[in-house]
Amino acid sequence: MRHGKKVNHLGRTDSHRKAMMSNMASSLILHKRITTTLAKAKALRVYVEPLITKSKSDTTHSRRTVFAYLKSKDAVTELFRDVASKVANRPGGYTRIIKMENRLGDNAEVAIIELVDYNTVYGAEAAPAAKKSTRRRGGAGKAKTAAVAEEAVVVEETPKAEAAVEETLATEAPATPEKEENAEKGE
Repeated sequence: MRHGKKVNHLGRTDSHRKAMMSNMASSLILHKRITTTLAKAKALRVYVEPLITKSKSDTTHSRRTVFAYLKSKDAVTELFRDVASKVANRPGGYTRIIKMENRLGDNAEVAIIELVDYNTVYGAEAAPAAKKSTRRRGGAGKAKTAAVAEEAVVVEETPKAEAAVEETLATEAPATPEKEENAEKGE
């Protein structure tokens, strides 16, 4: 059983895994988007998001702490100068993982991991939404609005339908006495 085992070892020794995560995090910060396997992307997200959070406070201590993880002066400078200013008002979720087709050679699951604020495709036309002060359940509201919309349509169509019925009654020929007697008998 794997109770309490939160770290994906990725089939590597501890030193190899730390070096790989450091290199991938530096590449992600410098290039804003990298392509890797899905398992590595998920492990990298857990590794890099606390570093981005730490970069929000630009102190000597936080710079030294982040440098201990990244081991790259260029990546630390980029993180504290550019990335931190972009994510200053974001409360977390700095990265996005997008799954791609499997790799041809070994059929491995491939994914793109990117910094959310640097993507020009998803957030270009959308302005930052105002923060909601309350949280509500979303399921019941949709059904109510759909029912209200249907009632509004029925109410709007009712006068038109009545006018159409009156027109058809006026244009029909008057009923003969035989038809009236059959209607009264229930035939």
